[in-house]
Parts: sequence; C-alpha cells; structure tokens
Amino acid sequence: MPDNNRTVWSSSTGDLRKKTLTPSPSPSGRGKSLPPQQQTAYLHRESGGRGGKIVSVVKNLVLTEEDMKALAKKLKQECGTGGTVKDGVIEIQGEHRQRMAEVLQKLGYKVKIAGG
Repeated sequence: MPDNNRTVWSSSTGDLRKKTLTPSPSPSGRGKSLPPQQQTAYLHRESGGRGGKIVSVVKNLVLTEEDMKALAKKLKQECGTGGTVKDGVIEIQGEHRQRMAEVLQKLGYKVKIAGG
C-alpha cells in the first residue's frame, strides 16, 4: 500500500532555485567599466563547437554591456568581419588577433595574445 502522506515544504518567497543569479544592469549604465589603462585584454583563438571555423576571442575585460558592444563594433569594423558579444567575451570571426591587438593597444589596453 503506497504512502500518500508525503511532507511538502514551502515558503512565502517561493522556489529560490528558479531565481537568476545574474546581477541586474545599473540604471545609468555607468560605473562598472574600468578605464582601458587599468585592464589587460587576453586574445585567444578558438574553433571548438563552431564546425571547425576559427574565431578570435577577447577575454577578461571589465566593461558594461553597452561598452562591450561598442568595443565589439569597433573591432568588427577594423577587422572587416562579423562578430558578437557572448557571456562577457567578444568573439570576432576569423584569425584577427594581431589586428585586434593593434586596435586595443591604440585604445590604451594592455594586450596578451594566447594560444597558437
């Protein structure tokens, strides 16, 4: 005979597991970006999960979402290719790490090129 009297726990705040842990963007969109002179951009080359196609990735930048998109746009224009911002990194299609390093250095970033 099955026991139908199972204990169910609940709270006034609901299921906390379903709440996202991502911070909400600041209302002004400012105050989170560090100046370029205080940052080091790490440039990587990745091809995993992209059908063998190579993308150049910029990691470890502390920028607001708007600043990240603006920097990605600048890099895409300078490299003459497409790209995107995903999970806090900038992805530029193709092998453009040298050109991206030049652009980032002109903007004041310190640059480290990683990978082969």
